[in-house]
Amino acid sequence: MAPGTDFILGALAAEGLDHLFMVPGGLVDPFMPALGRQTQLTPIVAAHEGGAAYMADGYARACGRFGAVLGIGGPGLANMTTAIAAAKTDCSPVLVLSGEIPVAMEGLGAFQDASQFTLDDTALMRPVTRLSLTAASAGNLGHALRHALAEALSQPRGPVHLSLAHDVLTGDCDAAHSPVSPFFTAAPLDTAAAERAMPLLAGAPRLAILAGAGVEEGAAPEALKAFAERFSIPVATTLRAKGVFPEDHALSLGVFGYAGTRHATAALLSDGIDVLLVLGSGLNERDTMHWTLRERSKAMFVHVNTSLAELSAVGEADHVVAGHARAFLDRLSRLGDLEAAAFAKGKSAREDWIAGIKAGPRLYDTENCHRPGKPIHPASAIVALRDAFPRDGIVLVDSGAHRAFAGHYWTAYVPRSYVSATNLGPMGWAIPAAVGVQCARPDRRVAVITGDGCMQMHGMEVQTAARYKLPVIYLVLNNGALGNVWLRAHQYGALPSELTSVVDHDWAGFGRSLGAHGITVTDPAGLPKAMAEAVSAGTTVVIDVKADKDCPTPVYDFAAGAHAWSYHE
Repeated sequence: MAPGTDFILGALAAEGLDHLFMVPGGLVDPFMPALGRQTQLTPIVAAHEGGAAYMADGYARACGRFGAVLGIGGPGLANMTTAIAAAKTDCSPVLVLSGEIPVAMEGLGAFQDASQFTLDDTALMRPVTRLSLTAASAGNLGHALRHALAEALSQPRGPVHLSLAHDVLTGDCDAAHSPVSPFFTAAPLDTAAAERAMPLLAGAPRLAILAGAGVEEGAAPEALKAFAERFSIPVATTLRAKGVFPEDHALSLGVFGYAGTRHATAALLSDGIDVLLVLGSGLNERDTMHWTLRERSKAMFVHVNTSLAELSAVGEADHVVAGHARAFLDRLSRLGDLEAAAFAKGKSAREDWIAGIKAGPRLYDTENCHRPGKPIHPASAIVALRDAFPRDGIVLVDSGAHRAFAGHYWTAYVPRSYVSATNLGPMGWAIPAAVGVQCARPDRRVAVITGDGCMQMHGMEVQTAARYKLPVIYLVLNNGALGNVWLRAHQYGALPSELTSVVDHDWAGFGRSLGAHGITVTDPAGLPKAMAEAVSAGTTVVIDVKADKDCPTPVYDFAAGAHAWSYHE
């Protein structure tokens, strides 16, 4: 028998977690001594509950397991809502634990009562989670936690919430936790549909692959690379999956869709393409270039995804395979002799096709990558960081114009090295999420590309990174504006321009005040030195780059698709 708090912490450790992200408060007070009674979990105290939830999200994305966040119910849980919604839209598994008042006091006017008698925390979280439950007794805590973890780790994965009454935290729990995670190592696949896909793919001389975030899991990236190399098959990725295939590889087309490359656009919208294999990706607006892929592509679509909702949501594919990208790639690694011969037959045609596409330029506006003069072009700062950063370093990219510049000009070489909340896209997400990523991957360097608008929202979490001595680099593209919004709004006159402008704060000084090292760069000639200093500092660093706001983002293909496309069922 042990208190519910000890049972929960022991269960998280048994599942392989080594960090718990939290903000203390009265409703979770019993966790404080419980954390002192164990040694496997390191508690990380965030500045804000939303930041703690973003940290748990970043941790989950970096480690491939799940992240856990703890806070009080009511105001604490409400502060987490946007962060958990972002995790849900990106299928990131996060366990949210919130404290609640004793059951006997519910509805009696107790301070911060957010039980079903008042706010009903579980109802608040239900739309943004896969499951939201109340555990009211230590007697049902064991199976409530197992049920929540099973929902979080089932495909497609996502966040779950447990509201924990005080009775649960202090009551004796006699359950023995058996890890849930091992049940989800298998990769499901509709084998009959997969078999029917084989001749469709093997008979396509001009076959290309669009790899989504589903390819990040397990050994799928290695299997994708081996299959592509064996038969000279070009690979594009979604922005969310950037890095799942090395972008300096001869068969890499780069990103297709928002901030994508010219190579990916040319290949996937080519009149000559025969079949497009969509692996582990939905077909949302940004990943299909405002649905242009759906409307203009001449290719037959073979679509592999764990989510039946994704498979059916935006039009019928020519052939659908319900299942995990890793399992489908495993099948492609076990081709029979006749199947392999059929794939090999189209190899030379694919090589000629891709050579023609890659003979043209890959990126737009490459002169901006080393543009002289002030203020600094965002592309110049991003390229300078990439030049100084380790090949396997992990970069997190926030929401704003900098997302487009980073997506286009940053080169990602390894899976899970380019991390971004690409679907809901909350501003400031990357600042705290980087803390979770660094905790999950202490062996890797971590950097954030963010903006001054994002810093205004969650910049205080820089102090969390500094307090725990995490060597995260925060590159702030400080352009005195809400970048993407200003680019649209300033065309409409002086007031819209003013409303979308931001005060030029000293973000390096702000970083120093929070315990970080601060660097200010006003001249592009100083970028290489600043980036080298940040990488070698071994501590939290804030680089305040005085950037140009009047820079069109390199989303020309996406913008053209949006302009040309009209909605119809």
